[in-house]
Amino acid sequence: MLITTQEEFEAFLKCVERSSILAIDTEFLRERTYYSKLCLLQMATPDEVALIDPFAVSDLSVMASVLQNPAVTKVFHAGSQDLEILYREVGVLPAPIFDTQVAATLLGYSLQVGYAVLVSSICGVTLKKADSYTDWSRRPLTDSQLQYAADDVLYLPTVYQTMVDELIEKGRLSWLDEDFARMSDPDHYVSNPYERYRKLKRVSHLSQRQLSAARELAAWREIEASKRNVPRKWVMTDEQVVEVCRREARTIDELFLIRGVRDSLSTRDARSVVSAIQKGLDASEEELPASDIDSHREANVDSALDLMEAIARVRSKEFGIAMQILAPHADLVKLARGYVDDCELMRGWRKSMLGDELVKLLSGELMLSLHDLELTISASSASDKAGE
Repeated sequence: MLITTQEEFEAFLKCVERSSILAIDTEFLRERTYYSKLCLLQMATPDEVALIDPFAVSDLSVMASVLQNPAVTKVFHAGSQDLEILYREVGVLPAPIFDTQVAATLLGYSLQVGYAVLVSSICGVTLKKADSYTDWSRRPLTDSQLQYAADDVLYLPTVYQTMVDELIEKGRLSWLDEDFARMSDPDHYVSNPYERYRKLKRVSHLSQRQLSAARELAAWREIEASKRNVPRKWVMTDEQVVEVCRREARTIDELFLIRGVRDSLSTRDARSVVSAIQKGLDASEEELPASDIDSHREANVDSALDLMEAIARVRSKEFGIAMQILAPHADLVKLARGYVDDCELMRGWRKSMLGDELVKLLSGELMLSLHDLELTISASSASDKAGE
């Protein structure tokens, strides 16, 4: 059902209130904007599929009560982008939610498994992907586009119910509570522009003071891109941000010596860029950001990583969860270096399944040994004595 009027939309929402499951997906464009442009909203109960045209429906905020109805579970697949769009368009985040891609990690599927794979595995249906890269902003939508969009939510209720049954059988359903609660938390979608510098390409090539300049400049770029609603690279590219900071350009003349910068920045913007660079370079020692270069000076953690990976392999086999899902290498490194608060291994189901055990290993409370070529994990003798 294609919904193109406010009246049709509100009538459908009344039907949704009587359902315990609502599958949701979105089609959007972001190539020319900072914020995603919603082009189509797909919603499905176990009995009905609706495709809502946001260009025709005048007020999407009327769905807020459904999104926050505790009796209706909102089901997504890889829903972070969908949730961000809904939050911006409707003003609230759905709750409770269930994300089939997140749940799949506890059921033996590969990391970031695709929706089509789940539909094929659970429903026995092969989805057509001919319209994956279609322009969803153009009207009218073709029959092929509408079918593609409908398929993205048509099978989600079945996939959801099958997964819930399997998770209950394995005693793992509650393990997802923290993940889904975090996805429904507005703070999860509020970005700090002064943290954006960490994602710059080749930012690790900068010294600590240059990194401070990059923090200021990347924040300025982020704020400008959001105000203009254009991609951040249209303001300045990552390469330009890093290069002007590496050269420590303190004047407009120095700034314009860098290839491409004169063409991409107005004089007004150039003044702002130079000001941001100067502020970052002149920051006090206490204000300087921690440099990734410093990580190379930290104590070698290779031995700890070897032992941690050994335990992770044991638990991965025991619980039937792929190693790279249970214990991503980057998180093992963080934990080995003591970055407990910034580590996924110390959150949710990973914490109870593996993280707490790894912390004990690093504090000397566990011992690894081989018995009949099988790895055994036990309390260390030092730990035993401490407990006596």
